[in-house]
Amino acid sequence: MSKVLNKKDILDYHSQGRPGKIEVIPSKPSNSQRDLATAYSPGVAEPCKEIAKNPDDAYKYTAKGNLVAVISNGTAVLGLGDIGPLASKPVMEGKGLLFKIFSDIDVFDIEMDTKDPEKFVEAVKIMSPTFGGINLEDISAPDCFYIEKRLRDELDIPVMHDDQHGTAIISGAALINALHVVKKKVNKVKVVFNGAGASAISCAKLYLSLGVKKENLTMLDSKGVISIDRTDLTEEKTFFARKTRRKTLEEAIDGADVFVGLSRGNILTQDMIRSMAKKPIVFALANPDPEIAYNKAVSVRKDLIMATGRSDHPNQVNNVLGFPFIFRGALDVRAKSINEEMKLAAVHALAALAREPVPEIVNIAYNQRNLQFGPNYIIPKPFDPRLIYTIAPAVAKAAMESGVAQNPIDNWDDYREGLINRLGRDDKFIRLAIERARANPKRVVLPEADTFKVLKAAQIALDEGIAIPILLGKRKTIEQIIKEYQLTGLEDCTIIDPKEEGPINDKYAEAFWLHRKRRGVTRVDAKKMMRERNFFGSMMLREGDADVFISGTTRKYPEVAKNVFQTIGTAPGVSKAAGMYIMLTKRGPLFFSDTTINVNPTVEDLVEITVHTSKILRRINLKPKVALLSFSNFGSHEGDVPRKMRDAANILRRDYPEIVVDGEMQANFAINNDLLKENFPFSDLVGNRPNIFIFPSLASGNIAYKLLQEFGAAEAVGPILLGLNKPAHILQMGCSVREIVNMIAIGVVDAQTRENDS
Repeated sequence: MSKVLNKKDILDYHSQGRPGKIEVIPSKPSNSQRDLATAYSPGVAEPCKEIAKNPDDAYKYTAKGNLVAVISNGTAVLGLGDIGPLASKPVMEGKGLLFKIFSDIDVFDIEMDTKDPEKFVEAVKIMSPTFGGINLEDISAPDCFYIEKRLRDELDIPVMHDDQHGTAIISGAALINALHVVKKKVNKVKVVFNGAGASAISCAKLYLSLGVKKENLTMLDSKGVISIDRTDLTEEKTFFARKTRRKTLEEAIDGADVFVGLSRGNILTQDMIRSMAKKPIVFALANPDPEIAYNKAVSVRKDLIMATGRSDHPNQVNNVLGFPFIFRGALDVRAKSINEEMKLAAVHALAALAREPVPEIVNIAYNQRNLQFGPNYIIPKPFDPRLIYTIAPAVAKAAMESGVAQNPIDNWDDYREGLINRLGRDDKFIRLAIERARANPKRVVLPEADTFKVLKAAQIALDEGIAIPILLGKRKTIEQIIKEYQLTGLEDCTIIDPKEEGPINDKYAEAFWLHRKRRGVTRVDAKKMMRERNFFGSMMLREGDADVFISGTTRKYPEVAKNVFQTIGTAPGVSKAAGMYIMLTKRGPLFFSDTTINVNPTVEDLVEITVHTSKILRRINLKPKVALLSFSNFGSHEGDVPRKMRDAANILRRDYPEIVVDGEMQANFAINNDLLKENFPFSDLVGNRPNIFIFPSLASGNIAYKLLQEFGAAEAVGPILLGLNKPAHILQMGCSVREIVNMIAIGVVDAQTRENDS
């Protein structure tokens, strides 16, 4: 189990709200009787007749071409073994979730109640017309080899057992690059595999395809070296049996260039690492504990290149780097299979991508200044946005060249653009923010820590390594909630009750009085204010005793905002602060300003709000593209609102030419770029889908984000306060634990960015 999660968190995640992790969502309108008559009876008969005449039309009229079955019988689930089909369902749903978020592939998970490989094959064949591809998962060896071969031979859609080939493809790319770094030839290196299951067998076969000599490859199972004198070998193991006197791992690894572990944790010793050849390569891929701990391995060999399955060390071998994009490419050309040529194409594309300059968005996500190819970066990071448009085209081309593609791609530029648009460059916004926060966590003061939601968010932030929480509130209440709900880890956090902190209270009161003494605040007032948590927390931030301030779950927004503005204040040169919501949508994050502060902004206010918002986007490496919204399109109606939006657009174009901006315009034209191009082809936003939406009033912005949020069209993160002197952000009353955690991550990134800017 992950060290950053406890059992209750995991079970709550899977059970709360709608049980499970996936759902089916209609992709066509279904609100009227006409819609229903078209979708089902009697209208549905027309596509049925077309498919009956030409079966290939199923790809035209149904979801088949983007639908993958994730199928298991539960006989080899993760590290849990044979737990049965029903118990495997959470894993299969999780695999479906990864397919969707990384490559926009829809999934039905299917759990088969049989251990008979013949019945399994027959059942999959019977249901295969439903799907465009089949991902086999968590099936024990040797049945998995037989099942996959039968289905690949007998079906005309892509079939892949990811447990076999996923790790092989990712580690194969890592092998190519590791050998490149150490300047060793693939046909000369001696390779030792510890483990002889489905994944190890597939890895070893792929390594042979990459050029490793069979006589240079030694494989071990639980009984030791697989040698020709053993009589207990399966057909798959027999293929790797070799003539050797070596029996144990200690003997086999002596002098080896490469070690690949697909077995169990902590079986590789430091002495074994020492015995390897010069510039050794170690892939310790057992999960959650590798065959040897990363720190133990690198401490004894400075010339070592190491990869693990863990995200907290360099060079993570993660199957999510492969299967979503391999199936994407295979589906897009309607490949009849996933053959060796396609898998090798994925290997070489992944390896080549790691040798390319790393885009700034990846450096930002992992808090790196110059991530580049070398011993600690031999495979791309999972959040690299280039993966979908690098691997999928490589796989699609290999399918075409090897003769298994039924729908060849004519225009590769259009295909690449379509892949980018499927998910958007920014679809992983929150995940990227969390990764970046984790790389350099900051002290986050939480003035409402005597509530369960805030404490739960603090625990998650601490467990995830994205923040160091400072808890403000009644000490006994905080300790009681921590104990009652078993919020492990928080008992070691700093807990402060401002009403009990005499010397610190006096210190902050004096600083606050000096700051506000000409604004009607006396020393007595200041001391009273410092007993209030939001004032105390804000002063912690002001005085450098915290890096981020986040509050608002139990107090009205204006009340907390007043505290923040009085203590923190706006940044130098800023006359108008603003509130921004990040709306996480399928097309990526959309930034709404102003949604919380300025009731009726002037032209000058709108310009400043736009500039503030644009700066935030540049900090996270997004290009600002701004739509100034109104009920009018480019002068179609007159009035104060259209006029001020139009004037603001003109000033922005004149004074800030680096910002792509247009308006005034109606929201539907701002959202729908095709509609905009058709009606207003002159607009600067044609071909530049806006990501910033500036509203003419607080009412319109607030209504818009809340409607989107409540209809489930977007997840809201915020509000983010713009223009403040330090990272202070105010939540809306009643927000969820998830929203608090997201805000903590955003706040930490805000603090990191300000630190880097200074």
